Amino acid sequence: MEEATAYLRDGVLSHLEKLEAHARKLALKQEETQRQQENLVRLRARIQELRLQRDELQTKVNLQQVGLIRQEGATSSNVEPVQGAETGGQALLKWKVENVKAMLQAFHLTGISGKLTKRGVCFCISTAYEGTYLDSYYLDLLIQQPVQIHHHSVPIFIPLEQIAKKYLQTDIKCFLAMLSDHLNAYAGRKYQADQLQDHFSAFLEGTLQRNSLHNVLFFNYDVETESKTFPFRAKLVYGNLTRSLPTEAIITCKAGDVSASLVEKTAAHSNLFRHTALHKAFDSFKRAAESLDQST
Repeated sequence: MEEATAYLRDGVLSHLEKLEAHARKLALKQEETQRQQENLVRLRARIQELRLQRDELQTKVNLQQVGLIRQEGATSSNVEPVQGAETGGQALLKWKVENVKAMLQAFHLTGISGKLTKRGVCFCISTAYEGTYLDSYYLDLLIQQPVQIHHHSVPIFIPLEQIAKKYLQTDIKCFLAMLSDHLNAYAGRKYQADQLQDHFSAFLEGTLQRNSLHNVLFFNYDVETESKTFPFRAKLVYGNLTRSLPTEAIITCKAGDVSASLVEKTAAHSNLFRHTALHKAFDSFKRAAESLDQST
C-alpha cells in the first residue's frame, strides 16, 4: 500500500513538473511574441519618423528659398522684408501643423490618438493587456516655446514630470512613447493583481497587499504538493516600471521542515512568477490541483 501511495505521489509530482515546464515554455513563447510586436511597432514608427524628416528637410529648403527671394528684393523696398518674414512665418506655422498631423497618424498604430486644438494638441493614450482594453488617459499640450502640459489625467504616481523633463522639449514622439510604456505597464500590473484577487482568492491566505503603482506585491498562498498543502509567502518587485512582469520574485515556504523537493518547487514558483502573468501562474496551480484530485 505504501509503495502504491509513493508511486502515485511521484506520478502526481511528475505531472506537476510537466505542467510547470509547459507553463514556462508558454511564457517564453508569449514573451517572444510580445517582443516581435514591439519591434513591428518600432519599425512602423521609424518609417514614419523618416518620412517626417524628409518632409522637414523639404520644408526647410522651401523656407530658405523664400528667404533668398525676399532678401534680393529688400533693396528696392523697405516693406518687402516685413512681408517676407510674414510669409516665412506662415510657412513655418503650416509646417508645424502638418508635422503634428503626421505624428498623430504614426502614433495611432501604438494606441495613441489625438486631435488638434486651438492652442496645441490633445492626446489620448489607451492602455491594454493581452488584448483586453483597459483605461485611457488624456494629455493636453500647448504647442509653443517651450511646450507645456496644460491638462492631463495621468495618475500622480506615474513619473510624468521626470519623463517630460527628459523628453518633452527635445522629442515629443519619444516623450509620448515613454509615457505610454509606463501607463501600459502599470495597467498590466494592476490587471494581473485584480485577476488574481477576483478569480483565485481560494489560493490566497489573507489579503493581497499592493501599492498604488502596483510595483510591489505581497501575498500568502497555499499550494498542494507532496500530498500536502504548504503555505508560501511571495514578494514580487517590479524594478522596471515599463514592464508588467516582476524583475524579482522572492518566494519562501512558511512550513517549519522543508524538504529538498519543496525547495525546488519554491525556486520553480519564483521562476514562474517572473516569466508568466500572475493570474496565469495561479491558473497553472489550479489545473495541477484539479489533476491531483482526479488522480486520487
